[in-house]
Amino acid sequence: MIVALAVAPVVLITLAIGLLGVAAMRTTSDFLVASRRVSPLLNSAAVSGEYLSAASFLGVAGLMVRDGVGALWYPVGFTAGYIAMLALVAAPMRRSGALTVPDFAEARLGSAALRRLTAVVVLVISVLYLVPQFRTAGLVLSIVSGTPYWVGVALSGLAVSITLALGGMRAATYVQAFQFVLKLALFIVPAVWLVAQVGPEVRQEALHPVEFTHFETQTPVSFRINAALEVPDGVRVVDDDGGISDVPPGEWNVPAGTTVVFAQGSAAPVLEGSAAPGAPGWERPLLDLGTPEHPLLATWAMLLATMLGTMGLPHVIMRFHTSPDGRAARRTAALTVALLGMFYIFPGIYGMLGRVLVPHLYLSGATDSAVVALPAQVDPGPLGGVFTGLLTAGAFAAFLATSLGLLLVVAGAISHDLVPGGLRQLRMTVVGAAIVVVLLALPAVSFDASTLVTWGFAVAASTFCPLLVLGIWWSRLTAAGAVAGVTVGLLASCGGFALGVLDLPVPGWVSILLVQPAPWSVPLAFATMIVVSLFGRPQLWATAAMLRLHLHEHRRSPFADRSTLARDLGHSSWSARRSSAVRRITRRLVR
Repeated sequence: MIVALAVAPVVLITLAIGLLGVAAMRTTSDFLVASRRVSPLLNSAAVSGEYLSAASFLGVAGLMVRDGVGALWYPVGFTAGYIAMLALVAAPMRRSGALTVPDFAEARLGSAALRRLTAVVVLVISVLYLVPQFRTAGLVLSIVSGTPYWVGVALSGLAVSITLALGGMRAATYVQAFQFVLKLALFIVPAVWLVAQVGPEVRQEALHPVEFTHFETQTPVSFRINAALEVPDGVRVVDDDGGISDVPPGEWNVPAGTTVVFAQGSAAPVLEGSAAPGAPGWERPLLDLGTPEHPLLATWAMLLATMLGTMGLPHVIMRFHTSPDGRAARRTAALTVALLGMFYIFPGIYGMLGRVLVPHLYLSGATDSAVVALPAQVDPGPLGGVFTGLLTAGAFAAFLATSLGLLLVVAGAISHDLVPGGLRQLRMTVVGAAIVVVLLALPAVSFDASTLVTWGFAVAASTFCPLLVLGIWWSRLTAAGAVAGVTVGLLASCGGFALGVLDLPVPGWVSILLVQPAPWSVPLAFATMIVVSLFGRPQLWATAAMLRLHLHEHRRSPFADRSTLARDLGHSSWSARRSSAVRRITRRLVR
């Protein structure tokens, strides 16, 4: 009941804000970029709210419980990506006047094929990112309230699609800004309460290695997914009638939906292929990505993927198009770094406490729920239920805020880039895309959310990062080079990741570079774009379009209104058609 009372206001406020955006919805620009009138402070709060997804609110602490202190490098990579975006991408992207990443690609290079290709990449990244949001929403709601998994998935899809269909980017902006403040409060207050409640002895225990080998108290473990366990001697479970029986050593397959009650003092089984929390190396501030022999390589691979992937996330890039001008876009990126830094202080607190208080969650593959499981572990009474409800509400706010931005770029890729249509088509696409993602998320309960999100970051780093950096800063880039580079980056990142999850018998360092291909797929994409472009010659008007990205705005900038680069240059369909006016503007810009 407490959880329902906490989640319901978040969903209702999200829908109410969506209604506020209906009156301002008249054009595609209104729907996709809120008419480019969002202030830096509001925009930075919205960017932070959109970016702090399930992977941030729950995933970092869960990874820390499962894998160790090295998981705290993920927030470093997430935040560093905005510093790179501030320096290289934010202001020029806003000056382009584009509405979407495919819009920018065709405006810069004049290739309809490149526009379609980048739209497909947008869909790939967005689906890889959206499915974990809906999946985690269903999983968390089922764990804390006992509702079926599909209820949380369907509720998320319904709230997000209705909000966007009604209010578009303007509604999404206000929802995401509100939900960032809400998430910050609902993350900090329970953390302070938990630290105060557990006492100095638990806090001291969290600072030293402990190996999870036995259950100190009678502990129920709910297996939400199928699990294969290695059972050592001494594993005992409590029967339905209260008796205690031994589990024979060997392999133990536990089906999804089963709850096993381990007796006090029972030995802890181990997930096949996994190490229990607190195993040697847990406190080491490096990652292993499943191969502890090369922790430094694994850490650098993850940092490259998260930092460069952040630069290429389409829902983050679209946010900067809502700024009035390039100066405002830079300020938005700078403020976002500060806001994210404030939030990322706290996942480490939840991870350290989760390691001591709920280490058994690794058995059921539910470490993502460690944050919401902590209050009940500390106080099983009403107060613990209240804080569980508050954290669940914050988690739901994280799911909804990120899903809003992702669903918006999906609708833009389909109804603005692949099959252009008007405002009505965009709204219908939002609803249709939400239904498809819900259907994909329903059978994805057994998937590792962090695996899909990591894949999304790798694809973004290998495709859009090279396209944006070279498209903004290198005048020799050609359409053929961009198409080749994006294609190679997409195939390399997806192919490497697919081979990595197959667990092939390869050396450890090769396994790391397959699971996290950014260290080689990103340079490969850059090199492909450069080499292919050197064999071609950029069009004169495309070079002029690049120069336009670096013109500084005056206080009353001509780029601050709804006009796009296509309209400024005299061609409204982003095609290669030229008029005499276009040629005159081109000659003047080049000169």
